[in-house]
Amino acid sequence: MLEQEHKSQRMMRSFYVRMNLFHHKHYAYNYKLNQHYFTHYKWLLWLSLSLYFFTSFFTTQTTQPTSTSQSHHHVVHRTLLQSTNVATKLKNMNMKVFIYDLPSKYNTDWLTNERCSTHLFASEVAIHRALLTSEFRTFDPHQADFFFVPVYVSCSFSTMNGFPSISHARTLISSAVQLISTQHPFWNRTNGSDHVFVASHDFGACFHSLEDVAMQHGIPETMKNSIVLQTFGVEYQHPCQQVENVVIPPYVSPESVRNTLAKNSLANGRRDIFAFFRGKMEVHPKNITGRFYSKRVRTAIWRKFSGDRRFYLKRHRFAGYQSEIARSVFCLCPLGWAPWSPRLVESVLLGCVPVIISDGIRLPFSSAVRWPDISVRVAEKDVGKLGRILERVAATNLTAIQRNLWDPRTRRALMFNEEVQEGDATWQVMASLSEKLGRSSRRSTVSGELVSDT
Repeated sequence: MLEQEHKSQRMMRSFYVRMNLFHHKHYAYNYKLNQHYFTHYKWLLWLSLSLYFFTSFFTTQTTQPTSTSQSHHHVVHRTLLQSTNVATKLKNMNMKVFIYDLPSKYNTDWLTNERCSTHLFASEVAIHRALLTSEFRTFDPHQADFFFVPVYVSCSFSTMNGFPSISHARTLISSAVQLISTQHPFWNRTNGSDHVFVASHDFGACFHSLEDVAMQHGIPETMKNSIVLQTFGVEYQHPCQQVENVVIPPYVSPESVRNTLAKNSLANGRRDIFAFFRGKMEVHPKNITGRFYSKRVRTAIWRKFSGDRRFYLKRHRFAGYQSEIARSVFCLCPLGWAPWSPRLVESVLLGCVPVIISDGIRLPFSSAVRWPDISVRVAEKDVGKLGRILERVAATNLTAIQRNLWDPRTRRALMFNEEVQEGDATWQVMASLSEKLGRSSRRSTVSGELVSDT
């Protein structure tokens, strides 16, 4: 697909060159013809002006997109231009982040468990690591626009079920804030408004996996004035996003994606699965806690389509399930306890069209990732119609969606790397923070000094 994309782009560039050559030859030919028939300056000027407007109209009409392919390249060009503008803007801003050097009990001590840096909540680790070696980092806090507080809260795994336990999160963060506010002056001068935290768990800074409990607890007072990078985001009012926030993607290991793509390529890259899902799908959705898992959506999918040959649905864990994504045309991404899912990112990175079934979800980096062009949205109430919906997409615009999926800029924006790469997920975080420079004490101080000088 990537080779086809590059070939298509070269053809478009060739087409553009031919159009320009045609335009110039056409104009030159008419100019000589006009000199032959008209000698009077006034008539020549009049004809030249007429020819100019005609030629401009002709060129505009001829170069309009006449196919889906040309329209796609127009979109790609616009996206590339936007990305270039953001990159230039970031460099010109010279935006800087100071990273607190906290005692290891707040972060690196947790890395003794390897899962801490590889599971779906590991963006808290990935962002910290990438910023440590990035050009955005400053060792002089007086030159910083933002202050990053590296606390890992999703690295304590329950021995009972193996899932991350975050019961200690509020205490750990409160302790970190107490430390930096007593040992440094920067928190107190803005009450933490230029400080950045990561909350990559189910309901973000509410720090609980069950929505009603999370909403009841709310966001800790110590974080309410700060900026929170969180995987949770919805398009309606919700207590767990009532804080300045940036929606970020869940963590997916770049190495695992590369390995899966390489293996799938060796297997001829066939997509022999029409619609795929592997994960928790409770036959009886009411959990022992008395709550309905996935708002009954996953149960409805299982009951309706588990016997449908078009749907490959599995309820048990499988370590190599990314290989199944790479074999699939559509990947179902229903909500779980929370609206978001790592399947959103895994699907995009592995070229499977994500089918988002989560009403009101706010998706990460919408200015960089054109979600409507690379995914299918299905309302929770319409899961019973999934078969018809996906068949209709397959018969109409599937090819365009798949082509958009393989845009390298889209895939790069959703992936966290060891070091910041232009356009990657950590870079997108910095681009989002650049929209919040009004919180920067350094910028406001400089502005104040300029005003007083005048």
